[in-house]
Amino acid sequence: MDLTYTEEEQDFRARLREWLGKVLPELPAKPSPDDWPGRRAYDLGWQRRLYEAGYAGLHWPTDAGGRGATPTQHLIFLEETERAGAPYVGANFVGLLHAGPTIAAEGTAEQRARWLPPVLRGDEVWCQGFSEPDAGSDLASLRTRAVRDGDEYVITGSKIWTSHAEVADWCELLVRTDPAAPKHRGISWLAMPMDAPGVTVRPLRTLAGSTEFAEVFLDEVRVPVANRVGAENDGWRVTMVTLSFERGTAFVGEVVACRRTLGELARTAKANGRWDDPVLRRRLGRLYGEFGALWRLTQWNVSEAQRAGGVPGIGGSVFKLAYSHARQELYEAAAEVLGPLALSLEEEWTLDRLSSLSYTIAAGTSQIQQNIVAERILGLPKGR
Repeated sequence: MDLTYTEEEQDFRARLREWLGKVLPELPAKPSPDDWPGRRAYDLGWQRRLYEAGYAGLHWPTDAGGRGATPTQHLIFLEETERAGAPYVGANFVGLLHAGPTIAAEGTAEQRARWLPPVLRGDEVWCQGFSEPDAGSDLASLRTRAVRDGDEYVITGSKIWTSHAEVADWCELLVRTDPAAPKHRGISWLAMPMDAPGVTVRPLRTLAGSTEFAEVFLDEVRVPVANRVGAENDGWRVTMVTLSFERGTAFVGEVVACRRTLGELARTAKANGRWDDPVLRRRLGRLYGEFGALWRLTQWNVSEAQRAGGVPGIGGSVFKLAYSHARQELYEAAAEVLGPLALSLEEEWTLDRLSSLSYTIAAGTSQIQQNIVAERILGLPKGR
């Protein structure tokens, strides 16, 4: 892996930095965290600006509507947008980082033409309908049924922790299409319109007070067979493609954000006198090294994904496992630096700390990642 920058890449960075300097001051005020229609409009508006400037789907292949940028250009984009304080993908998270890349890799030409351009333009929002109330971390134990009825599936069941369901147009949905098959084989991956009759969304309030998740109840919802991505009962393999994006590249921008947060934390410690504590300095120094290593691992994973045709490999599980715990420790250190202020829900640090607790669960628990690393990388036997 060559970590130096070419003249072309440096020029790309300079032009991006110049564009960000012009467009960011023109953005409207960020809406309240509880204003989901406002947040959807804000996030889609930012996506539209990226699209019009040629930065939407930067690393997506050109035949999927992207720019076909190199892994290094992709990483430069993430670095510069985060350092400039540009909006995150927000409500576009699932469409841009999960469903869109999955459809680009596994969808038919018709499916790619239907669903990818609206994601890139900022016209449509996707949510993720994978987890179920009784399945826990064992995703393959899902029970939502899809019964074939001519050219449609009739779906009955429920999902939980459905990201951005309140404002979504589409859902990447896992259903069981063959209940008699082994649990990893009788699954299919569908694109379900959220306005279909029989879909009920009930928001869930998190520890931080937000409602970016929801329960979704499906009562004989009809979805065209044409909305199935991949073959019938081949949904587990397609899901592994989705999860490889979720664990391998979807958190890339957040590593940059954590490195910036660490710098802010050090400055705060110097300002409030906590920097005199040698134990705290060692802790922050170790975190600095850890996030630096995670960034290098990110560069490697993105480069490997490019060489593998755009789909991240199992190295994403190594990253996700290490990143989840590093992020939690970062915000534990923040609480140590901030003292009583860390208890105020009015402080952004506090909300970020509460959010960090979910990272060892989201996108596959740390225990699941440890099993993947043990079995698929280290070659250890499966546990009983």
